[in-house]
Amino acid sequence: MKIAVASQNKTAITEHAGHCRKFWIYETNETEILEKQLLELSPEQSFHNSSGDEPHPLDDVQVLISGGMGRGLVRRMERKGIEAVITKETDLDKAVSAYL
Repeated sequence: MKIAVASQNKTAITEHAGHCRKFWIYETNETEILEKQLLELSPEQSFHNSSGDEPHPLDDVQVLISGGMGRGLVRRMERKGIEAVITKETDLDKAVSAYL
């Protein structure tokens, strides 16, 4: 499973996913993290600046974790079959492990 975690500063979970351009992409199995890679989007690819009707670099993830996101982004994720998860956790690995 692929899990994207919003992290604009690359070290902690971002509070709002809409303007975020940096995401850690976690490859996982049912119980553990296998690897993670940083994905950096262009300004035009942020959720705020891109269309939900067009392909997006995060379309192949199954889960998006962020500290917050608006209803519009949650609906956009649902339309693409991506589970939107809001967390109070700021530690990237802990949030993914807690989700698993």
